Amino acid sequence: MKYIPFILFTVMTNAAAQLLLKQGMMSLGSISISADTFIQRMFQIVFNPWVFAGLATFVISMASHLYVLSKVDLSYAYPFLSLAYVAVAICAWLLFKEELGALKIAGIAFICVGTVLIAQSGTKQADTETAALERSNS
Repeated sequence: MKYIPFILFTVMTNAAAQLLLKQGMMSLGSISISADTFIQRMFQIVFNPWVFAGLATFVISMASHLYVLSKVDLSYAYPFLSLAYVAVAICAWLLFKEELGALKIAGIAFICVGTVLIAQSGTKQADTETAALERSNS
């Protein structure tokens, strides 16, 4: 339970990276890539300030995720990343006026319920491990 803030930081930086990348690609407009312009276009994309910020944010998110993985089970930490879908869907609706219909809302609800169930299983596992450790120290 004490690593939840780190997990949520990973989720939020992951979502922020997606939003920054989207803003960057919107600011570039329609891009056509050919064999002659491939390298030029890649530099244009990567060094767009929004895209660059998004990529840098992904690096921060990955570093945070690696820290989390060093502390908790992968089967506990990884499902929390699905909350990034929730954050991205809501922020895309607010910032980019993307559609947020009934099916997306239902999907978001399922993701949230699933994440709560996974979080509860991790709490019980941590409590069991703490109790076992205390018994072995007695």
